[in-house]
Amino acid sequence: MAALLLGMPLNKISVSVNKGLGDTLGSLVIIIVLGAMLGKLVAASGAAQKIATVLKRIFGYKYVTWAMSLTGFIVGIPLFYNVGFVLLVPIIFSVAYNYKLPLVYVGLPMLASLSVMHGFVPPHPSPMALLVQFHADLTKTFLYGILIAIPAIVIAGPLFAKTLRNMQSTNVIAFTIQELKDDELPGIGNSIISSLLPVLIIGITSLISRIFSDNIAVKSVADFLGEPNIAMIETIVIATYTLGILMGKKLTAIMNIYTDAVKDIAMILLIIGSAGILKQIFIDSGISSQLAAILQQVNLPPLLLAWLITAILRLCLGSATVAGLTAAGIVYPLMLHSSVDPTLMVLSIGAGSLFCSHVNDTSFWLYKEYFGLTMKQTFLSWSLMETLVSVIGLIGVLCISILHI
Repeated sequence: MAALLLGMPLNKISVSVNKGLGDTLGSLVIIIVLGAMLGKLVAASGAAQKIATVLKRIFGYKYVTWAMSLTGFIVGIPLFYNVGFVLLVPIIFSVAYNYKLPLVYVGLPMLASLSVMHGFVPPHPSPMALLVQFHADLTKTFLYGILIAIPAIVIAGPLFAKTLRNMQSTNVIAFTIQELKDDELPGIGNSIISSLLPVLIIGITSLISRIFSDNIAVKSVADFLGEPNIAMIETIVIATYTLGILMGKKLTAIMNIYTDAVKDIAMILLIIGSAGILKQIFIDSGISSQLAAILQQVNLPPLLLAWLITAILRLCLGSATVAGLTAAGIVYPLMLHSSVDPTLMVLSIGAGSLFCSHVNDTSFWLYKEYFGLTMKQTFLSWSLMETLVSVIGLIGVLCISILHI
């Protein structure tokens, strides 16, 4: 429809569709699908439960919100937000019940961590798609994303949760908290290392590549093993053993977990593919050049402008992923006519995509219904938390840009 409205010749529309779909999904499908499989296995194996349990013991009652934040931070790297919400809510309910604490006070820090990781850090769908579109460096994006994520999580998580300690739930969705027994859980070392395998593999191989930069053979092997697609394949092979076979699971049961994971992210792949098509139509129709000319006349720094456009789209569209990828198609022309660091552009759009979740966002309703809150309470907790995360993320991006780290 967009192509027709922009006056593209009919015989060129299908070419743009195929190119946009192929260019975007071609380099993303393996990473996103395998990432979803790893996240599902981390939850189903009890690794996420083990991490939460150990951190709860370490931090104790007084600092339970910090334990929840750290749990969300660690398992949020491989676990996609929508999947993570449903799978980690039982842990939140269990902790709140054991410590006799309000659900919002216990749960919001973990959800803030999940949201931040989903918006800022590869291999989550939106950051990965933006990374490909802007030709940003994966390692640099991950490191900058973590650097910005930490203050966002701390402020919008445990610190903000303190102001909500008296917010009580009025009604809670009834569901069974299915926790594994302690002797059925993997060890804490196994749980953390398996959860962070993609990060460890890419980080170690990058380090080896730099150290042995003069040794072509070693550097080539390290670069190959650290390539994101290969790193994710290695991760799944290792995690299948460490969190599956080693824990007594049959291979058929593990394959069923992976099958469910792929079903969970099928719609996400279609959304990302459609965003790629829209971007290509913008380019092939010539509208990108016109948008670039218009945007260059706006007297705002490119990073701030990208955040603002994405935030407006988030308010209108609801979905963080859709808002981010739609904004990328609009902002992309700016990258062709400016010297902005692509990595910072990815993170600026990621921050904008989290701005002020409200009634047109499915996550808003998931949170409201699971936690048994009124509309007012949901706005004052969830929507405000997402806004804090977004604004703090923008501040972090601008600070890095000014410091030229």
